[in-house]
Amino acid sequence: MVQSKVVILGGAGFVGSRLGDQLANKDIVFKKYDIETKNDVNILSLDIEEIETLNQLEGADTIINLAAVHRDDIRPLSRYDDVNVKGSVNVCEAARKREINKIIFTSSVAIYGFAPSNTDESGEPNYFNDYGRTKYLAEQVYKEWQAEDPENRTLVIVRPTVIFGEGNRGNVFNLLKQIASGRFMMFGNGKNRKSMAYVENVVAFLEYSLSFKPGLHIYNYIDKPDFDMNTLVSEARKTLFGKNNVGLRLPAILGIVIGYFADFFAKVTGITLPVSSIRVKKFMGTTQFASSVSETGFVPPVSLQDGLARTLRYEFVED
Repeated sequence: MVQSKVVILGGAGFVGSRLGDQLANKDIVFKKYDIETKNDVNILSLDIEEIETLNQLEGADTIINLAAVHRDDIRPLSRYDDVNVKGSVNVCEAARKREINKIIFTSSVAIYGFAPSNTDESGEPNYFNDYGRTKYLAEQVYKEWQAEDPENRTLVIVRPTVIFGEGNRGNVFNLLKQIASGRFMMFGNGKNRKSMAYVENVVAFLEYSLSFKPGLHIYNYIDKPDFDMNTLVSEARKTLFGKNNVGLRLPAILGIVIGYFADFFAKVTGITLPVSSIRVKKFMGTTQFASSVSETGFVPPVSLQDGLARTLRYEFVED
C-alpha cells in the first residue's frame, strides 16, 4: 500500500541504508539521495550545500535528513557549519518552495555535552565540540521553519545516543573488537552506565515517526534499559567465548596510569596504541540519557541484548 513519497538525505550512510530497507519492507514510496552514491543505482546524487541540487525534491511530501559531518577529525572546522547548519538552511528553503510540510531531522545527544545522568529532552544544551554545536544550531533552523506554519508543518527531531550495529565502525565496534581480540582489560568497578541505540531500532522509530501529526516533536533515542559496563562486557564475552564474566579487571587508578603511559609512548614514537588516557576515562565514565519515546507508543523491535548479540555474531563469529 502506497503511503507517502519520502526522500532520505544521506541515504548512503549507515543509518540511511538501513532506513531504506525499513521503508521498502513497509511498501512506503521513497528515494535516497547522497553526496556519494557509492555506484549504487538506487542512490541519487545530491549535495545539501548546493541548493540547486535540492530541486530534485519536487513532488516529495516528507524529508528525512540524515546528512551530516560528524567525525572528530573533520578539517577545516568550517565544514561542520557548511554541512550541518547551512545545509539545513537549504533543506528548509527547498521545503518552503515545494510545499513539503514534514521534516524528520536526526540531531544528536551531543548537543547536551557532558550532561548529568538521565538527561531527558528538556536538558540544557552544553555542547563541547563543533559537531554538537552545529547540530544544536541546525535544530533552531528547523524549528524556525516549523513555527512559520505550525498548523500544517510537522517537525520531528530525533537525538540518538551512540548508534551501533552490523557494519558500523564507531566507538562501540572498537570496544567490541578489543573484547573479541582477547586483549581487553576491564578498568574500575564497571558500574558506570552507557546509553546505546541499536540501528534497527533507530530506523524503526524514524519510520514510525512518519505518522506524527503537525507540530514539534523532539525525542532522545535510547534503547533501554541501559547496560552498565559489567553487563555490556559480560554479554559480549558470553556471545564470543561462552564466558559469563568480564575477564581481567584492573583498579581504576592503574588504568589511568596505563593510559598516560600509552599517551607518552605515542608522543615519543608516533605509534598509536589502542589504549589512551582519554579512552580509559571515557570507558569508566557514565553517559546515560532518558527518553520519552515510550510515550509515543513505539516498541523497539529488537532488545538491546539481542542487538548486541547480532552485532557480535556478524562481526566476529560468522564467517
